[in-house]
Amino acid sequence: MQLNPYGEDPVRFVVELTNTPPADAAELAERCVAAGLVLDRPVRDADLTEVRDFLRRWAEVVDATTEERRAALLNALLSDAAAHPRLTDHADGGWHIHYREDDLSLAGLLRAVVSVGTALHLTGLGMHRLGRCALAECDHAYADFSRAGRQRYCSPACANRDAVRRHRARRST
Repeated sequence: MQLNPYGEDPVRFVVELTNTPPADAAELAERCVAAGLVLDRPVRDADLTEVRDFLRRWAEVVDATTEERRAALLNALLSDAAAHPRLTDHADGGWHIHYREDDLSLAGLLRAVVSVGTALHLTGLGMHRLGRCALAECDHAYADFSRAGRQRYCSPACANRDAVRRHRARRST
């Protein structure tokens, strides 16, 4: 899978990282490569620390209770990460737009790609399109890419578990 810069792929990837953070720098590098990121330098322990901090800040965007708060938190992430848009043709990938400086660390690259991707996701589909799973015992984040925009669960498994629970509760009364 080639990571689509600033599109749906980075948002799906950050949800995955938020729900299951990498245990060490090697795992972070492995997951980034599997997601299609081009790594042009070794991943350091400092990258892992910065990525974990970024994931905490990104989760605050997920947990924001108003659109205004969500926008303010995301604007802060964008301010820290994004740069003026420019065309680039690096890594033989063809011409495309970067919203980041060149020669960033992995943590800086993720901050930029995810922040811009999240902004495009929310402005394109709706500011409500991030959330936490509605299943009481699950706290996983999700990004809603559904057509209707009414996602409430992080996965079909959680939705089914909750539906079965509601069904059993109705039958027992």
